[in-house]
Amino acid sequence: MEKKERICLIIPPSVFLLDERVFMSLGILKVAAVLEKQYKVEVIDLSGVKNFEDVIRDYAYLSDTLVFGLTATTPQMPAVTKIIKAIRETKLQVKIILGGPHGTLVNAAYRQEHLKNIKGRANKSFFDLLEMFDVVIAGDGEESIFEALKPNAPKLIDADNSQSELFLTSNKLSGYPLPARHLIDVNSYHYSIDNERALSLIAQLGCPYNCGFCGGRKSPSFRKARTRPVKNIIEEITHLYERYGVKGFMFYDDELNVNRKLMVDLMNSLIALQDKLGTEFRLRGFVRTNLFDDEQAEALYRAGFRWLLIGFESGSSRMLRNMNKRVTREENTQCLETARRHGLKVKALMSIGHPAESEKTIMETHKWLSEVKPDDFDVTIITVYPGTPYYDEAVPHPTKAGIWVYTYDNDRLYSEEIDYKVAADYYKGDPDGGYKSYVYTDFLTAEEIVSFRGFVERDVREKLGIPFNPSASARTYEHSMGAFPPYILKRSSD
Repeated sequence: MEKKERICLIIPPSVFLLDERVFMSLGILKVAAVLEKQYKVEVIDLSGVKNFEDVIRDYAYLSDTLVFGLTATTPQMPAVTKIIKAIRETKLQVKIILGGPHGTLVNAAYRQEHLKNIKGRANKSFFDLLEMFDVVIAGDGEESIFEALKPNAPKLIDADNSQSELFLTSNKLSGYPLPARHLIDVNSYHYSIDNERALSLIAQLGCPYNCGFCGGRKSPSFRKARTRPVKNIIEEITHLYERYGVKGFMFYDDELNVNRKLMVDLMNSLIALQDKLGTEFRLRGFVRTNLFDDEQAEALYRAGFRWLLIGFESGSSRMLRNMNKRVTREENTQCLETARRHGLKVKALMSIGHPAESEKTIMETHKWLSEVKPDDFDVTIITVYPGTPYYDEAVPHPTKAGIWVYTYDNDRLYSEEIDYKVAADYYKGDPDGGYKSYVYTDFLTAEEIVSFRGFVERDVREKLGIPFNPSASARTYEHSMGAFPPYILKRSSD
């Protein structure tokens, strides 16, 4: 029997998060699942590992693996840069492939600059990636990975094109195996919904809206809504229930109710599944406010939802307009009231630092939160990511080097150019401090935005009696004669 080639897939740490062992990275596990048919797959999960560079050096030294694949969000790139350095310092002849959101978004931003015949910050970020990695995959990885593994693979495999054969259509989604969760230590992840241990899944891909702060608005992989058949989603939930004994499920879809009929059909099927199994689920997910109604809320509650996460973003009508949210403050309020009427708790996801943000607009957010009284909330500072309209449509400041200006109807947002290979302190942080802003407006400095964010978070939590979420400490990997702890490394069978 021919020996299978070994491939190592790496989940980088997310050192910017308070607790990294909450939601597992499903995209790379979907790629692992398709690879297992032809290759021997190993997954190194560095989530929550403090000295992750030691893990990589030890693995590279002890293993004969010559092909490495990494996924990366933009805030993970500083850690990814260190991982690549550790691999290349230990092994000379290796192939390193990048997939995931960051490469996809940078490629989409680069395409926009290329169409405009300009060489801006996206151009630099794009060619930085091509220099760092042997192959970069933009878009879906389930089929692209096999192209990337070919000896003569190009530096860029662009599957982020709805006309490409590598693009995953709705018809293709149900034909792939479930994410290879067995290749990570599932029990090391801890998340619960109403005291029920929970795992995450993705029922549908993409969001068709065009919010200014949201990544992938020019990327079909992120923008084009693609759905799985309800039967296929139910099969995955049944599998998670039977294999891992969980009765809690977090839907990580952008918006569950983008396809209203699919969502209601799914809820009805979940109700039938629980009746068949003689159990009750507890569920959580995201919905969009202007699409939400009583029928959906009633179906969600009957299916086991007790919490919804909703991106209200702002209590200011001007900010909702400037971010192109296409909802009103009144619709946001009505959505929350509809959820509450049906027994659903709401975590309000808010953001500040949009074009023309001011003390007045931030205090409008403070006032709205205080009045509608969500069950939980957080307030984040906007980051201008590659692939967002705030990034793609910005122009260089006429007098200040390294500053970019996005304009919406004469309202401006200024952003500092970020080296994403180095910086990650723009992403969240300790909710009671530790934030950094790389954006400012005509009315607020970056420091003032940080200060106001902290005030809103602390003052509204105190008024509503909502405590801060506790943080978790990272693990330290300890070398043990070539044996890796199971929460770090798992292998597929030969």
